[in-house]
Amino acid sequence: MHLLALCATFNFTWPAIWVAAGLTLISRLEITLGYHRNLSHKSFKLPKWLEYLFAYCGVQALQGSPIAWVSTHRCNHQLSDSERDPRNPILGFWFSHINWMFDTEAIIENVLLFLSRIHIE
Repeated sequence: MHLLALCATFNFTWPAIWVAAGLTLISRLEITLGYHRNLSHKSFKLPKWLEYLFAYCGVQALQGSPIAWVSTHRCNHQLSDSERDPRNPILGFWFSHINWMFDTEAIIENVLLFLSRIHIE
């Protein structure tokens, strides 16, 4: 992957930069609107086809499947600032913003523990 990224410097074009910027904007909007506001919080209603389109575009942002993202996010809200929080800020800035996405074992453990407590209570 990194070697391919180095090859990009020899194939630079402005239209490619604009396409990359557009795709970045779309994926960020889809995470914010689709995954976060629509699927996690149910802040607004969308027609099913548009909800599926938002979810599909959100997957293109490489932040996981909609169900995994939503369950982790809901668990994050319920367990905020605790050791069981999937995006645990106690482990530092980088972990809570980026590295949590790569610690899948801890995320699965915390989310499953959270879900089992919901069904018991």
